[in-house]
Amino acid sequence: MRRPAWKGVPVSDDALVELVLRSTRVITPEGTRAASVAVAAGKITAVLPHDAEVPAGARLEDFGDDVLLPGLVDTHVHVNDPGRTEWEGFWTATRAAAAGGITTLVDMPLNSLPPTTTVDHLRTKKDAARPKAHIDIGFWGGALPGNVKDLRPLHDAGVFGFKAFLSPSGVDEFPELDQDQLAQSLAEIAGFDGLLIVHAEDPHHLAAAPQPGPREAVAYAAFLASRPRDAENTAVANLIAQARRLDARVHVLHLSSSDALPQIAAAKREGVRLTVETCPHYLTLTAEEVPDGASEFKCCPPIREAANQDLLWQALADGTIDCVVTDHSPSTADLKTDDFATAWGGISGLQLSLSAVWTEARKRGHGLEDVVRWMSSRTAELVGLDDRKGAIEAGRDADFAVLAPDETFTVDPAALQHRNRITAYAGRTLHGVVRSTWLRGERIVSDGEFARPSGQLLSRRP
Repeated sequence: MRRPAWKGVPVSDDALVELVLRSTRVITPEGTRAASVAVAAGKITAVLPHDAEVPAGARLEDFGDDVLLPGLVDTHVHVNDPGRTEWEGFWTATRAAAAGGITTLVDMPLNSLPPTTTVDHLRTKKDAARPKAHIDIGFWGGALPGNVKDLRPLHDAGVFGFKAFLSPSGVDEFPELDQDQLAQSLAEIAGFDGLLIVHAEDPHHLAAAPQPGPREAVAYAAFLASRPRDAENTAVANLIAQARRLDARVHVLHLSSSDALPQIAAAKREGVRLTVETCPHYLTLTAEEVPDGASEFKCCPPIREAANQDLLWQALADGTIDCVVTDHSPSTADLKTDDFATAWGGISGLQLSLSAVWTEARKRGHGLEDVVRWMSSRTAELVGLDDRKGAIEAGRDADFAVLAPDETFTVDPAALQHRNRITAYAGRTLHGVVRSTWLRGERIVSDGEFARPSGQLLSRRP
């Protein structure tokens, strides 16, 4: 038996329309249009004309001219839970993400204790996350020296891929791979067609770079010189060579050097299975504006010059760079000293990422459809969640952000949900106010009010 169709779209017995979300601007895979979006049992069942009749018993939410876009998918987040929860934690991280329109994140395997490098450690991580998840959470595994035997079991346990460093990670329990170890790990991962994601800076170039002396410790220019572009360029070249040799899937994390773009574009044209991300801070902040001693701007690889930033935007536009993720990597305030050499390297950006990227994108002639592609559709595709996340179309999870794209706000650190409210965006005026965020058809945050945690733990699809 089938109930009458709603404006030509059949609705099955077990999927009566419960909710209709309406806006004059709905971002769909076919473009932005006025539409009504039907939701049942946490799924989108139909995207219909704006004036479609609301079925009997369904609740209507009309957002007027505010934009309805798919919830963002952030595949690069350091939650640091368990073990370093004074830095962040699943409760605060997922609240910050929800406040910023992010409905799915994938947690990095390091900075927690233990790191996610065995199945037992993954189980510990899940136990920490489960009761605190305001949004959906997936997990990366880690590739370390000597843990090749753990990679396949982690893959079978549902991690979305494996994180590796080619230079020191900053924490002793997550050492980097040398080139031989990289080859061994990548060969194992390629054997089950897994994904290796890589912090690509070459340690030899870093060691050879000028190191700031005591009098230069607060100077951003000295820190920038200590993380040269050649370190990224060489590491990316070596990674491409390994991926080509093994026909392996590799992903370059947080690209900041525009000099690496030609070799990346050439590798993609050749068919190397390579994807690349960059981050909001590389797209919106420049080295020229970083004050000396302001280590809230410190990250590795570093924020580079304005001319470099222009080329990153061009690479996003032409597809050389695939996606934009936060690399949210917080710490306590005492680790953010004015000494760039010793301060913790990480930018906190979960709650502000959508607005920061949209503010700069609109200046450069890009639309919200582009931002959705970079921060939702392609990130969902990267981790194999594009059958559930990343688009407003029938069959996907009913995950949404409602955005007032022309409204502005000034960043007040006290208004952030991050556990440590240190931000490189303090005092900046940004476009794009997130009115509300929805997870599987339930409003999880609106006007600063949060619902009870309802996020799920996600696993890679077999």
